[in-house]
Amino acid sequence: MAKPNVEEMLRSWHTDDPLRLIGRGHPVGDFLGAPEWEVLERGDGSLRLRADLPERVMNPRGELFGGFTATYVDFVSLHLFHLGRPAGEPRRWLSTASLHVEYFAPVRGPEIEIAGELLQRRGRRGCAQTRFFSADGDLCAVGQATLIQHRAS
Repeated sequence: MAKPNVEEMLRSWHTDDPLRLIGRGHPVGDFLGAPEWEVLERGDGSLRLRADLPERVMNPRGELFGGFTATYVDFVSLHLFHLGRPAGEPRRWLSTASLHVEYFAPVRGPEIEIAGELLQRRGRRGCAQTRFFSADGDLCAVGQATLIQHRAS
């Protein structure tokens, strides 16, 4: 299997729209509906997003399925890590070393708010937190992921 060209992949998923996090073509992003998410705030290592929950990520009760909550945490954390990288540092492939989610209330759509923050970054490791809020502003879940950036090869 050929080694993926990360820069080429990132260019293909890029969007120039400041209100969007990612363009189309990323398999997980497309599955989650990320090209339609609205960026409410974007800072150095922080994001606030408005997202519609697609039916495919819901359980039969109309709530975000727990395993997909972790997928959202992982996806947002990867973006947070890159937002917090030093100027001029190339983007490199990331691996998730650990991921944990605490559930406080069901995450129900159709619309939710997601807030993420890069808590710490040292060298090739980083820790990010992602919070899920209901349309009413209630905190429903908090996830935390530790990421490791691959070495240049």
